[in-house]
Amino acid sequence: MSRSSVRVRFAPSPTGMFHVGGARSALYNWAVARQSGGTFVLRIEDTDTARNRPEWTQGIIDALAAIGISADDPAFEGPYFQSDNAGRHREAALQLYAAGRAYYCDCTRDQLKERTGSEHLGYDGFCRERGLEFAEGRALRFRTPDEGETVVEDLVRGKPVFPNASIEDFVIARGDGSPVFLLANVVDDLDEGITQVIRGEEHLSNTPKQQLLWEALGATPPVWAHLPVIVNDKRQKLSKRRDKVALEAYLADGFLPESMVNYLMLLGWGPGDDREIMPYEEMERLFRIEDVNTSPAFFDVKKLTAFNGEYIRALSPETFIDACTRWLTEPYAPWRADAFDPAVFTKVAPLAQTRLTLLSEITNYVDFLFLDEPVFDETSWSKAMKPGTTELLHDVRAAYADAVWQADELKTVLTAVGENHGLKLGKAQAPVRVAVTGRTVGLPLFESLEILGRDRTLTRLDAALLRHTS
Repeated sequence: MSRSSVRVRFAPSPTGMFHVGGARSALYNWAVARQSGGTFVLRIEDTDTARNRPEWTQGIIDALAAIGISADDPAFEGPYFQSDNAGRHREAALQLYAAGRAYYCDCTRDQLKERTGSEHLGYDGFCRERGLEFAEGRALRFRTPDEGETVVEDLVRGKPVFPNASIEDFVIARGDGSPVFLLANVVDDLDEGITQVIRGEEHLSNTPKQQLLWEALGATPPVWAHLPVIVNDKRQKLSKRRDKVALEAYLADGFLPESMVNYLMLLGWGPGDDREIMPYEEMERLFRIEDVNTSPAFFDVKKLTAFNGEYIRALSPETFIDACTRWLTEPYAPWRADAFDPAVFTKVAPLAQTRLTLLSEITNYVDFLFLDEPVFDETSWSKAMKPGTTELLHDVRAAYADAVWQADELKTVLTAVGENHGLKLGKAQAPVRVAVTGRTVGLPLFESLEILGRDRTLTRLDAALLRHTS
C-alpha cells in the first residue's frame, strides 16, 4: 500500500528516562500516521552532547517498542539523529543572513540591561543596522517583522495570534556559529518533509518564531497541534524531580503496556462515549487530533492502576502466567530458585489473576507456596492471634490431620471447628490464614491450602502454635 503524504514526527532528547508525557505525544503522532496511511518519523535530538548518552537513545527506542511503536511497522521511519544534520543547520543560518533575514550581534546581557533598565525585557534590536559580519562571539539573530501578526494554525487550539512586534529578534546561531535548537528543529522538520507537528503545549510559545523561520526559508509551515499539559494530583505539571514520570518505571512495577497505552491515549482525548477500556486499534480508528481538548490532563495513578487490573483480568491464563515470570525469579522472588515449581504456580495462577492490579503483586500472593516457611507480617499476626486462638488452631490442626484434602471439604471442616468455638467462618479462618501464609489478606484460603498440601499445612499450624504459646 502506498503511503500518504502525511508525515508526523516524534523528536525526543536522549537525556534520561522516557517521560509519560512524551509517550502520550508519541502515541498521538502514531495514531495520526497510522490512520492516514502516513509516516511516523523518529528523530533523536542529540545535539546536547553533555547531557545525552547512547543507552538513553536505546531506552527511547525500547520504550516506544513497548507501547507498540517500532520499525516493524511500515509507518515507522528512523531513527534520524539531529547531530547528523549539523551542516544543513549552519547552511540555513547563512542562507537567512545572506537574504537579510538575520544579522550578527555582539551585545552582552549586561549591555542590554543597561540600555533597557531591566533584566526581563527582550532584545531591543540594537545591532539591526550596524552591518556586523561574522566574528567569534557574535550571535546571529533573526530579524522579526516589525508589523503585522503571526497566526498559528493549531488543530487543538484554533488560531492563536501573536503580534510580530511582541516577538524579539531571537538568536538562531551562537557566537561560535553553531545553530540553536529553534533553527535546527525547523531545518530538520523541513528536510524530513514533516506536515504536522504534534507536541506538548510548552512548545506553543516557540511556534510563532519557528513559523517565521519556515516562511523565511521559503517553505510552507506544517500544521501545528499543541497537546494539553499533564498534571499531578496537585494540578502541577508532572516533573521528574517530584513525580514518578518514567514509562520504564511503571512497566517495571508491573503495569501492562496495553493498559499504559489505553490510559495515556485518554489524557486529553476521549472516544465520545462512556467507554474507557478499549484496545489501541479501536482508539486509533476513533482518534481525531481536532478532538483533543485544551484543559490540563490529570495523571491519576489510581485510575491507571484500576485500568491495569482490568487488563490483567482479561489476559488468557497462559499469557498471565508468562507475564508474571519476571516477578517469579531473581531478583524479585524471595525464594530459592530450585524451590519454585511451575506446575504449582499454574494451579494457583487463576486465583491470583482476579486479584492483581499490578503484576509485581504476584510475588507476595504466592510466596507462601515456595518459601520453606511463611514470612509473618507482624501487624497481621497481632490482629489474628487473639486470646483463644491457641485452642482454635489446635482443633483445626487435629481436624485437618485426616480431612479429605479438597477445598470444599477443608472449608466445611473449618466452619464446624469455628462454630464449636462460637466463631463465624470469617473470624475462624483469619488465624489459619496467617499461620499458613503469614498475612491476613491473600488468595482464597481453602484453594490455597489444597495446593499447599496437607503435610506443609500441618507443619505451619504446628509452628504457629509454638510461636503463639512461646
